[in-house]
Amino acid sequence: MSAASLLRSLALVLLLAGPSMVHAQSSGGVKVENLPNFDLRRFHFGFLLSYNTSDFYTRLRSRAPFTDSLLVLNHQRRPGFNLGIVASLNMGRNLSLRFLPTLSFQERVLEYQFRAPSGETEFFLKPVESTYLEFPLLVKLRSDRINNFAVYLIGGGKFSIDMASQKDVNQALDDETIIKLAKYDYSAEVGGGFDFFLQYFKFGIELKTGIGIPNLLVRDGTRFDLPLDGLRSKTYVLTFTFEG
Repeated sequence: MSAASLLRSLALVLLLAGPSMVHAQSSGGVKVENLPNFDLRRFHFGFLLSYNTSDFYTRLRSRAPFTDSLLVLNHQRRPGFNLGIVASLNMGRNLSLRFLPTLSFQERVLEYQFRAPSGETEFFLKPVESTYLEFPLLVKLRSDRINNFAVYLIGGGKFSIDMASQKDVNQALDDETIIKLAKYDYSAEVGGGFDFFLQYFKFGIELKTGIGIPNLLVRDGTRFDLPLDGLRSKTYVLTFTFEG
């Protein structure tokens, strides 16, 4: 099963499980409101765990060296995970500002097929790994509570620093050539989720996507980066939050 299929399956399970979780918070037919004063507090803190799949938006150059010999360039998603801190500022009954410093481990793969001078096809897989220190700043618009349940939309921007150091490699050898990315990235994020008010903390389930804005490609003059006009980041993230 691909990472995208797994993400869709997890989201479907959570959607189906949501009403059951809400129903489970009632006892003997009497609704018990958990954390009744939660929204009265100005600040909330917690932590998050996420499953991510990362990918690229790719753009090819129309005229470049090796363009004629390049047969196929595919980009493949790979799974990763995030660990982070939640800091939330309540700006109103249904509006909050959220700062979520996160460590994100991501991997993407570029698949090349070239036509060799002999007429044979050459295949190359180029993994692109990143360890990002991310700083999302998001606005959360939440519905009124329905007993111990609420839904919300979220959107904003994210600044990222790639902490993965580039290894010393011999870029003259095709098998050792790596695709280098810029150290800094910034992107727009949008998504939605559900809040469940449990007895001792608030549990959240969130699905969002991030769309990178700048071109991340660092040119090194190899036949793997010359056909590319640009690479932009693309991520899908399923997040579980725990707030007190």
